[in-house]
Amino acid sequence: MNIVVLDINPLKPEAFEALQACGQVSLYPKTTPEQVLERAKDAEILLTNKTKLNADMINALPNLKYIGMISTGFDVVDINAAKARGIPVCNVPDYSSESVAQHVFSLIFALYRRVEYHNQSVQVGCWERSEAPFYWHTPQRALNGQTIGIVGFGHIGKKIAKAANGFEMNILAYSPRQKTPTNYENFAYAELDELFAKSDIVALSCPLNDSNRGFVNASLINKMKASAIIINTSRGPLINEQDLALALRTGKIWGAGLDVLSVEPPSIDNPLVGATNCILTPHLAWATDIALNKLLKTVAENIKAWQANKTQNQVN
Repeated sequence: MNIVVLDINPLKPEAFEALQACGQVSLYPKTTPEQVLERAKDAEILLTNKTKLNADMINALPNLKYIGMISTGFDVVDINAAKARGIPVCNVPDYSSESVAQHVFSLIFALYRRVEYHNQSVQVGCWERSEAPFYWHTPQRALNGQTIGIVGFGHIGKKIAKAANGFEMNILAYSPRQKTPTNYENFAYAELDELFAKSDIVALSCPLNDSNRGFVNASLINKMKASAIIINTSRGPLINEQDLALALRTGKIWGAGLDVLSVEPPSIDNPLVGATNCILTPHLAWATDIALNKLLKTVAENIKAWQANKTQNQVN
């Protein structure tokens, strides 16, 4: 079968060797919208990570039989258009929950303890010149007793809660669906307004859809404590970036740690690049060695399952 992978960057071609057992493979580092139809015109199996596949594109590919995500998220694909043509869209669920949850706390510690900043201060001689045997240039904040509000309580949200419980934090969670019981004494479900008002840390862990695009806006941010921070390892468009940048600049909230932005890579005029007390990482929360191995293995297994008429991880 003809397999086309539209965007392998930043991975190397050898990472996709397992696909060779599934068919004839064509790999592209990156594909622009204008290049999709030409590159995918003969594809029976089409794999994408960030390259968008809209209804017009899907309907213009007569040989297309299967769409595979190289990710958990599938918002770049018009899954309804695919379903109308009988084309399954399969993702890779829960391959990086631990990795993303760990990065949530990496961002929290980056804001709370400023380890890298203080390392640099030592390297340039600040400790050597210090009149005291120890020092800190930024407030040093502890986690125990703090309240973390987790928006979205799926696989990743539950991993965040497990770690937070280990740090003896209070946990609030917002879940629009079934509210799964937990064994944590310091845990409660809350509506969004309450969660944002009571939390010291708000961690976004929810998928992006039309109903929650830009929901973290001035109205919700203004309910937060002035000492609170926002962490986003989910999807950039969940946040109104102009509103968040203004809140950081004016001290409405204390900080933000973001692994995702509304447009990636960001333009130089993105209001959060260079914003006050805002730490940015380049969408790497998921990219640990263990998670990468699981991701690529599951991408190939999804194709093999479909080829054996045992489709798995279908989202449409």
